[in-house]
Amino acid sequence: MPKMKTHKGTAKRVRVTATGKLMLRTSNPKRAKRSRPHMYDNRRDSVADSTLVRALKRNLPYAG
Repeated sequence: MPKMKTHKGTAKRVRVTATGKLMLRTSNPKRAKRSRPHMYDNRRDSVADSTLVRALKRNLPYAG
């Protein structure tokens, strides 16, 4: 059985935590300039939505 390939585009955009959660980059924080609290919220990575997790794990077969 050959090795499964990692989808490199997904690997660059998703980070896996030690507990196995998938973290996604948020949108560009500078685009939310009108609302400063939203700008600060967007600086951090956010947990991937449960509807995306299955597809992301298929693209990252060896991620935790």
